[in-house]
Amino acid sequence: FFLTEYTGPLLIYLLFYIRLPTIYDQVESMKNFRHPVVHLACFCHCSHYIRCLLETLFVHKFSGGHTPLKNMIKGCAFYWGFTSWIAYYINHPQYTPPSFGHRQVSFAALAFLICEAGNHFINVALAHQTHSGLKACFPTPTYNPFTWLFLLVSCPNYTYEVGSWISFTVMTQTLPAGIFAFLIIIQMSLWAQKKHKLYLKRFYPEVRRKAAMIPIIF
Repeated sequence: FFLTEYTGPLLIYLLFYIRLPTIYDQVESMKNFRHPVVHLACFCHCSHYIRCLLETLFVHKFSGGHTPLKNMIKGCAFYWGFTSWIAYYINHPQYTPPSFGHRQVSFAALAFLICEAGNHFINVALAHQTHSGLKACFPTPTYNPFTWLFLLVSCPNYTYEVGSWISFTVMTQTLPAGIFAFLIIIQMSLWAQKKHKLYLKRFYPEVRRKAAMIPIIF
């Protein structure tokens, strides 16, 4: 399920990036100069899904259950559809770069990479939760500063995921990316609340003072 869901956006974005003649006007594509943010956006978008694929194969632990086919269809339709919309705008020959130029792109790209790194290290920490007897223990921060977010929220992986897409939106300054980020915030917040309630039942002393996804606010 996850391999299918994540491979689609990776390949779809690259099809738009190379500007297939069936998607864009070939003459206009050859004539227009590509702003550096177009290449950076491709790198960031692809690196995000490559990370997801590698973590699916080597980091995450899955139960023996099965995912309903309708869930797989909905998930693929969401990610594949939004990837097509986002990629079409960013790689369009008439794409307009961000308003504040290089400074906006640089800061947003740096924030994106930090969030991606944080997401990875949190997922690794969750995959290696310690156990005391028969009882699992809630992950605790380590010397790795990316894990210190565990001190404030119970679902820091969702915090970093939201941060990645907000940064990507600021970096590219496109409406489709903004709508996608907004929907991701809603979905992640719902998952975070649900998981936070489960954590309260299992690890009450450790998580009772934490927020679900966003410190203080949420």
